[in-house]
Amino acid sequence: MPTGVLAFVEYDASGLRKSAFEIVFAGRELAEKLGGPLSAVVVGEDPSGAAPALTGLGVAKVHTVADAALARMTADGFGTALAAVAAEADPAVVLMAASMTGKDAGPALAARLSCGIISDVVGFDVADGKLAAVRPVYGGKVRATVEPAGWPVVMTLRPNVFPPAEGADGSGEVGAVTVDVAGALRAVIKEVREPEERKVDLTEADIVVAGGRGMKDAENFHLVEALADALGGVVGASRAVVDAGWRPHAEQVGQTGKTVSPKLYVACGISGAIQHLAGMSSSKCIVAVNKDPEAPIFKVADYGVVGDVMEVLPVLTEKIQTAKSS
Repeated sequence: MPTGVLAFVEYDASGLRKSAFEIVFAGRELAEKLGGPLSAVVVGEDPSGAAPALTGLGVAKVHTVADAALARMTADGFGTALAAVAAEADPAVVLMAASMTGKDAGPALAARLSCGIISDVVGFDVADGKLAAVRPVYGGKVRATVEPAGWPVVMTLRPNVFPPAEGADGSGEVGAVTVDVAGALRAVIKEVREPEERKVDLTEADIVVAGGRGMKDAENFHLVEALADALGGVVGASRAVVDAGWRPHAEQVGQTGKTVSPKLYVACGISGAIQHLAGMSSSKCIVAVNKDPEAPIFKVADYGVVGDVMEVLPVLTEKIQTAKSS
């Protein structure tokens, strides 16, 4: 059986994304358990700038796929490129982040490799040559242990669950793989409209301050924004808020939005419907502010404040700002 691990890492204009370091950390651990090498793959219009950083993280070989057709992410393009690299590397497991890219490219890759995919993994182990991956199910109420029926297998890892990889042996090599990506595309992206102000993606943020219906109106979200700024975090929202048009869909946390696992999650005026809990219950520390003492959010919260968010948030923000300035 194959024993290697192939880590698909993402990057942007500033370099490797935060999830890339988490994927490499998990990949090193998994490769050690399987008894094989760890390799990585970066794809894009020109991924050469991101490749060298990986050799200093203990990656034995970095595969690069450069093609103008990979300038924008598509399932066809990325799936084809990754499948070509997987055919060369022959890994037992292909790891990638459970990001928007991973959720799209992962199934496309699995289809091309005719293999299974285990999504949103939060833990794994290997015993007697068998992989056992742990993933949340039923909205995070239960954790299931999944074993692949054969090799290879694609696994997407939930962001912010695994620690980032630190420097290791830097003797890895970089090699280019040539793939006809353009010929595999069934659709071409003509234009992508970026938001005026780009912030840290919710899935990679260490601190998320989310507002719900309890904020009463879109204008009151300045209280959530002020608290997020004071904490150095980003703003999230419940589905009810997004459906009402108060906040953009990019900020939605929950089963039909984004799954987050920050170090700190502050729920402001969010009751805690099961669909919302499915997207944030794995946060390291959860703080809830709600005037209803019976709100379901308090069942998963580490700390709870029973009170009106309109009164609590300004005081909390002021206290944090004072503490930071002292």
